Amino acid sequence: MSVRKIFDYPKYWAECFGTAPFLPMSREEMDLLGWDRCDIILVTGDAYVDHPSFGMAVIGRTLEAQGFRVGIIAQPDWQSKDDFMKLGKPELYFGVTAGNMDSMINRYTAERKVRSDDAYTPGDIGGKRPDRASLVYTQRCKEAWSDVPVVLGGIEGSLRRIAHYDYWQDKVRRSIVLDSKADILLFGNAERALVEVTHRIAQGEDLAKITDVRGTAFIRKDTPADWLEIDSTRVDRPGRIDKIINPYVNTQDTEACAVEQQNTNPFTEASLDNQTEQALELLTVEQAKERKQLEKLVTGKQRDKSVIRLPSFEKVSKDPVLYAHANRVLHLETNPGNARALVQKHGDQDLWINPPPLPLTTEEMDAVFDQPYARAPHPVYGDAKIPAWDMIRFSVNIMRGCFGGCTFCSITEHEGRIIQNRSKDSILREIEAMRDKVKGFTGIVSDLGGPTANMYRLACKDPKVEASCRRPSCVFPGICSNLNTDHSALIELYKEARTLPGVKKVLIASGLRYDLAVESPEYIKELVTHHVGGYLKIAPEHTEDGPLSKMMKPGIDSYDRFEQLFNKFSKQAGKKQYLIPYFIAAHPGTSDEDMMNLALWLKGKGLRADQVQAFYPSPMATATTMYHTERNPLSKVDYKSDKLEPIKGERQRRLHKAFLRYHDPKNWPMLREALTSMGRTDLIGYSKKHLVPPTDPIKGTARAKDFQGKARVLTQHTGLPPRGKPNVGRQQKSKKRA
Repeated sequence: MSVRKIFDYPKYWAECFGTAPFLPMSREEMDLLGWDRCDIILVTGDAYVDHPSFGMAVIGRTLEAQGFRVGIIAQPDWQSKDDFMKLGKPELYFGVTAGNMDSMINRYTAERKVRSDDAYTPGDIGGKRPDRASLVYTQRCKEAWSDVPVVLGGIEGSLRRIAHYDYWQDKVRRSIVLDSKADILLFGNAERALVEVTHRIAQGEDLAKITDVRGTAFIRKDTPADWLEIDSTRVDRPGRIDKIINPYVNTQDTEACAVEQQNTNPFTEASLDNQTEQALELLTVEQAKERKQLEKLVTGKQRDKSVIRLPSFEKVSKDPVLYAHANRVLHLETNPGNARALVQKHGDQDLWINPPPLPLTTEEMDAVFDQPYARAPHPVYGDAKIPAWDMIRFSVNIMRGCFGGCTFCSITEHEGRIIQNRSKDSILREIEAMRDKVKGFTGIVSDLGGPTANMYRLACKDPKVEASCRRPSCVFPGICSNLNTDHSALIELYKEARTLPGVKKVLIASGLRYDLAVESPEYIKELVTHHVGGYLKIAPEHTEDGPLSKMMKPGIDSYDRFEQLFNKFSKQAGKKQYLIPYFIAAHPGTSDEDMMNLALWLKGKGLRADQVQAFYPSPMATATTMYHTERNPLSKVDYKSDKLEPIKGERQRRLHKAFLRYHDPKNWPMLREALTSMGRTDLIGYSKKHLVPPTDPIKGTARAKDFQGKARVLTQHTGLPPRGKPNVGRQQKSKKRA
């Protein structure tokens, strides 16, 4: 599929002004640059840090490289339009994002309690951005300059591009495109779409008529006459349906990647095995015409001009089955190689969602990361601490995307499942730039990673198969036979990075996929020997097959194999190192017994969780659909589908967290009550085989110490033991990734 490279466009006339040391945040800075106005003003909920790990910096520098004058309004006072007018009126448009994190997840805990901190704010102060920041910022931009278009982007907009369940209001909300009244939404990593849209606006095109750009969502009145519209229930009916392609087939089967072959057509012979020739003869003329159109559509002859109509907002907001169906179809249409446009009615308006953007090539990725970033917070912040910056200032992002498909995670929905890689030379150049320019560098690279540390340069063996595949994961329920799992490129990168002059150590802090790692013992050996600072975080998430199947995570035996290799190579290296496994409590489809078994596994391993992560229903995630609808969209959903337990009640959520912290005396009364009701009083006692004592021993007594015994304490989701423990490198702090 041919596509124009993002740096091949003729530059805008304002390139004559050159690059800015920092993108301006004030009129005084604009004056120093010789600007009378900005072409584009970016509004963000984060502090402005000019570093490629911060979305607004990436977008700003990419647009600057196209010749545009770009200003930034960071964390504006949203109570009035004044802050939105401080840089003047932009020539082309406002670009709005809530920031690197969804504003609601940033502001509230999984228990819907207000957070007091914000890692993306100077001083780690909470409350510097509004709830649903994308909506508020867009509305203020419109108030400031009603005739200036607003282009909405970022992860908050990306994950709300369709009618979606909102955890904080416990209801289905409309697409953010309608609620914000933005002129267009760019979803996913938006450089390709943004560069094209910006150049076309600069050339005088009306933004309302730019409807053919991938990775965009907007409102339109009617489906164009030259497009073929297909009802989503023809793709995946929420009821008794004809046989269709199964994107969740067993990956051990030959040709497991669900390539659209002849039998994928819902109207071919394979799907008509229950219909008689007599029934076919009864088809009306209209039905026969529809059948002929659909045959062309499914076989790809009209794919670029076909759109799938999802159930309307009004329907999915009232009907859980239709909501689960719409979510399932949306996830089936996420591969840029074969995805079709989607349309969903909201009242009397149609929300139109174009297919996802095509991934950036390695050359384009290099160019994005090679821009002249200052690699520091804007000077306006002085010496104020910005925790998110402190976490990533000595780290390097080597790739984007994730093909894991974990149902509780939104990375795939935002960044896509096709890995976008930087070249080794580009990564090494960034390490050298960090070494030479970033204040405080001591020779320790805190991370070479991304959404998943060890997916660098892993991809489908056959590009044609990759372009046709409709499975949501390449590694569940097992690793696809078409997936290349060769870690040699990553091993070579690690080796060269750690031997650069001035580099003492390169650590890996991003989470890694251990089921992939065990396919390459050489990788584990390199990792364990040279890139672990005593502790390595790992994410089995659970031990029981029931919850793991709902998460689309591998069985615990994969973790056990990785642990064996980790310990083996640590011993060979003469190092005492530990894995820090972390787990999710209260995930949909998890029973109390599942959590009890997980607690027993932890105790058997001598592990104690210091902090616990409860399931957090983020917009558009498959697990969020499970939580809201009590159905499992990983298989066909209909009105007779078995329901699953969503774990919504406060008491049950507390109980699941208590099982993870079985060692905490505060949880023993609740656990004793639960074990008794479960008929597992055999786990109540004072011996090592028991989970909780029958009574609360007096703190500090010999009996209390004997029961608790010795165990290694884990700090969940941080990659660190608790504060104050020895041998803890600062480098091990995990990134707070959006």
